[in-house]
Amino acid sequence: MITSLKENQVFVFGSNELGEHIGGSAKQALENFGAINGIGEGLTGQSYAFPTLNRSFKQRSHNKLRISVYKLYTVCYKNPDKEFLLTKVGCGIAGFSEDFMKKLFKNSPQNLILPNDWI
Repeated sequence: MITSLKENQVFVFGSNELGEHIGGSAKQALENFGAINGIGEGLTGQSYAFPTLNRSFKQRSHNKLRISVYKLYTVCYKNPDKEFLLTKVGCGIAGFSEDFMKKLFKNSPQNLILPNDWI
């Protein structure tokens, strides 16, 4: 569990498209790392919202997840001075399997730090 960040680190957490950061790592991001309610995808403060649930709080489609991975990778490439610490997005409340989510993040940028058992 990530409890603090260095100045150059960003907490990447699983979100929903509405940006309602109620539980899990989303709540942690809201309370500790600058996430903002109402922003369901992208960089705010020292956090990055990665949407795994849609506006109805159902799993997002695989295609939409791939698009969000691309967006995250783009932000990583544009911010080479930052480390993006990826939590196990999608594996809690969203209910995706770790194997599925792990495969989505194959060939990730060097500054996207994957959970230890996703490497």
